[in-house]
Amino acid sequence: MRLRAQNLLVEVSTHWVKCKIKRIENWSLTSLQQGSVKTGGRLVKHARYYWLLLGESHLTRRLFGTMLRRIWALQVPTG
Repeated sequence: MRLRAQNLLVEVSTHWVKCKIKRIENWSLTSLQQGSVKTGGRLVKHARYYWLLLGESHLTRRLFGTMLRRIWALQVPTG
């Protein structure tokens, strides 16, 4: 189970780092949907926001928070 969580962390962080590198104008809903499929999640629109639902995974609030902190701590290459 721990290995699955680590693999999920790597997949999600890799996808979001790639998204952070691109400018927001270049984001497309299709690319976000394809990325969520690769991570086993589901992209859902609610009001003005999109939520990535990670179904059927034992992802605790603490683990998810750790994942987000690690993603935001990654350095974005410049140039």
